[in-house]
Amino acid sequence: MTTFENIKNYYNPIQPTIKAENEKIQYHEIQPNENLQHFIYCFWQLKTCKQLNKPFTYRVVSDGCIDIFFNQNQPSENFIMGFCRKYTEFPIGKSFNYIGIRFLPTAFPLLFDVNAKTLSNQSQELKEILPDLSNWITEGINTIHSFEKIAHLLEGKLTAVLINQELKFDHRFFNALNLIFQKRGFLDTEKELNTEVSSRQLRRIFNFYIGTTAKTFSNVVRFQHILNLKPSKQSLKENKIYFDVGFFDQAHFIKSFKTFYGITPSEAFH
Repeated sequence: MTTFENIKNYYNPIQPTIKAENEKIQYHEIQPNENLQHFIYCFWQLKTCKQLNKPFTYRVVSDGCIDIFFNQNQPSENFIMGFCRKYTEFPIGKSFNYIGIRFLPTAFPLLFDVNAKTLSNQSQELKEILPDLSNWITEGINTIHSFEKIAHLLEGKLTAVLINQELKFDHRFFNALNLIFQKRGFLDTEKELNTEVSSRQLRRIFNFYIGTTAKTFSNVVRFQHILNLKPSKQSLKENKIYFDVGFFDQAHFIKSFKTFYGITPSEAFH
């Protein structure tokens, strides 16, 4: 197993679930097939079952990933969202049906040879980055297709991309990346990432593959580690798990969490 293939074993980038009481909105994920599981975390769908009484704002938390997404009701509206160093909010109206591909960290630049830094902290029209793929979505996605059918079509398209792309692995970078995952983001990236490259080279490589510096990405990994523990408000208060990943005090943790999530831990967990 290459160090690249270890990413899926080490990292589980999650987004907040839609609150159970909101019966008019559904969120689903479909796992990719075996050929794509080291590149794609999931295919996802966010849709309304009934028109909402007021416009919905969807909050996306920092997860270190790059997403392609489109409106199934109008597939020509397709976009790409790069690495985000803080949470992002999208006002998406009273009725919607969005479908997306969540690429694991590093996967999108590997598959498409696009510098991740050019995508960071913004949402752009996909046609500006990958016009052929944007056209394929526009022409190939039908408004009557089921989510399962669309996920299958996307799998086929991405498998073809994978077969035709000569992947270029920089093992020094992936060794550094795996160390960040192993340490759950809690490390001194200036001193502990002994990768046989200069700090300037390491910054350049991280910007290309991830879209940000090793330090900023480590902070997101640390945040995602907390989410994966699925703490309750009470357990956070009693166990103080944030100390285990390098937060010096509760105030430091709350400030960092709010940057990545948009609300405080006590508001996020019940």
